[in-house]
Amino acid sequence: MRGFLDRNKGFLIASVATLALIFGGVALLSKNGNGSPAVSGGKVNSSILTPQGAEETSGIVNGQYLPASSSATVTLVEFGDYECPACGFYQAFVKELLTDEAGKINYVFRNYPLPQHTNAPISSYAAVAAGLQGKFWQMHDKLYATQNDWTNSKDARDVFIGYAKDLGLNVDQFTKDLDSSKVKNIVSNDTADGNTVGLTETPTFYLNGQKIQQLPSDYNSFKAIVTQAFSTQ
Repeated sequence: MRGFLDRNKGFLIASVATLALIFGGVALLSKNGNGSPAVSGGKVNSSILTPQGAEETSGIVNGQYLPASSSATVTLVEFGDYECPACGFYQAFVKELLTDEAGKINYVFRNYPLPQHTNAPISSYAAVAAGLQGKFWQMHDKLYATQNDWTNSKDARDVFIGYAKDLGLNVDQFTKDLDSSKVKNIVSNDTADGNTVGLTETPTFYLNGQKIQQLPSDYNSFKAIVTQAFSTQ
């Protein structure tokens, strides 16, 4: 909790009640801690962050943001929760960064819905189900853009089915996939990988396998952290 507040205190100025709402449930302690064999010298094994085959069913194919590039020297992996306000805040940074540095960065989104966020799991299922029809990123963007509309909804499932219609998806197939074990297993596998590396909060970013320890509160500083990796390759 403290680390998350420290890293973000510069950009969210609100009442104590609002801070409690936004940050109160964001930190999640992992049972695996920092001693995971997946982490060596502070660097996470790529087989954990970007598992083989996952690009077919999750966020590893970058879709509308940026075609996966074999020439890219930097891979930015985010573990995120669609209901997390801080994730929504940093999503604007990520989109701008991928536009500014097109062709240089491969961006990977991994689903890490926090259990204290009621609609976080089904929102992840919605993104993955859309991905099975080739529109992961379109649904990803829509979920963040409308976060305040569905976060406290008792009918989030119906809301997401409406989004599928808006995006031109086969709604019957989307509805079937939304409830499928295939989609739920994809999200579960993402979450399990997060637990393996001792994830404690969302969003958590890894830059070429190294965790970004202190997330800055402004875009230029965020960009500087990522682009600095270009010169170290």
